[in-house]
Amino acid sequence: MSAPSSVQQAKQALGQRLRDIRRDSGLSARALAEAAGWHESKCSKIQSGRVMPSEADIRTWTAVCGVPGQAANLIATARNIEGMYVEWRRLERSGLRRAQESVLPLFERTRRFRMYQSWVVPGLLQTAAYTRAVLNTIVSLRSTPDDVDESVAVRMERQKVLHTGDHRFAFLVEEWVLRTVIGNPDVLIGQLAHLITVSALPSVSLGVIPLGATRGSGWPVESFTMYDDVQVNVELVSAHLTITQPVEIAEYSRTFSELAGIAVHGAAARSLITSAINALG
Repeated sequence: MSAPSSVQQAKQALGQRLRDIRRDSGLSARALAEAAGWHESKCSKIQSGRVMPSEADIRTWTAVCGVPGQAANLIATARNIEGMYVEWRRLERSGLRRAQESVLPLFERTRRFRMYQSWVVPGLLQTAAYTRAVLNTIVSLRSTPDDVDESVAVRMERQKVLHTGDHRFAFLVEEWVLRTVIGNPDVLIGQLAHLITVSALPSVSLGVIPLGATRGSGWPVESFTMYDDVQVNVELVSAHLTITQPVEIAEYSRTFSELAGIAVHGAAARSLITSAINALG
């Protein structure tokens, strides 16, 4: 799978900054390449975002252009881009518990959470049994170290954020999530009953997008979580994507609003959950 467009756009933006530095120095791409000992095509590929420059490349580029002091900021930008797109296997190679723990600081400092799930019940609303079933599947599919019990404990501890501090939560799920059996029917029944209970919390808004809803806008998309207006985490099949560019965050904010516009809330949402429970009976 190729890197998502947001990562490519960030690479292109870095390439444009390096191109501007070269132009400001009065050097042609050929002259810079000759001074650096590179093939001229390397400069072109870096400037267009087709090739991600290494830290050594950035130091060489800025030194040849006479602005070595700009290297540190450019390297920091490059590291941020590399961290935007992380394969699940890399993120989870030391176990699921560490992946669960890694987001705790982000959860603690966020005040407004917006979560859309088209795959499974959002993690903050999961029961221990449902979480265990989800993580067991991940261990099986991705061959990650089996530390499911520890990971479940971390996720349950993380749910304290629902009851503490000045946090607000808006959850949206597709109705088919309520009807997708994870683990076994008893696990799902317990999970759905828990959804009804937690939806009554004053800090929580739960919306369900009904099956058959007219999707003029608010099309089903990849699952994502918005942390204030600062960061969006997106769940892809093969990777975890972190978005921090304001223009892209605004796109996800608009998408969330469109999805919320076709969702039902309150008694109507609870009715759909109850219907899903009855279908399992």
